[in-house]
Amino acid sequence: MRILIISADGFEDSELLKPRDACTDAGMQVDIASFGRGPIVGKHRCEVEAGIAIDEVRPEDYDALILPGGTAPKKLRRSAEVLAVVRAFFKAGKPVGAICHAPQILISAGVLSNRSATCYKTVAHELAAAGACYRDSEVVVDANLVTSRKPSDLPAFVRELMRKLRARQTQTPVTGTAGR
Repeated sequence: MRILIISADGFEDSELLKPRDACTDAGMQVDIASFGRGPIVGKHRCEVEAGIAIDEVRPEDYDALILPGGTAPKKLRRSAEVLAVVRAFFKAGKPVGAICHAPQILISAGVLSNRSATCYKTVAHELAAAGACYRDSEVVVDANLVTSRKPSDLPAFVRELMRKLRARQTQTPVTGTAGR
């Protein structure tokens, strides 16, 4: 199973590391994508390697998408390539996890209308304006979408995201061939 994490400089460290580690601990391959290949640095100075550039991403090669929060979503939501990747995951019905400020990317991609979701409190008004039903809860699951509010919600976020990923593992694998 292949998981894609999209992020950039300014990510919330724990919101990238904990889901990534849970996926790798479960034997899943995790690729981190950013604006370009190379290191990206979190808000608390954690450095991770983006092994793929966003414009190289083929959504059909991945089973799920994770979007960490922090200040990175503010930049990522302005990228047409990022928004196209997000839309492709939603169109295919693949699991998508977004935490904290990351739902801003989903808002810009136009995929939240008539969906239930949560996010960091300062983004709640924007989420509702995008047509989503905002719920102030540690985790909200709506079909393929898993959202949470903040780093302290990570245990619930990771738990529900892993449930979605395990359920997907029992389904037909993706058709892409890259990295196999």
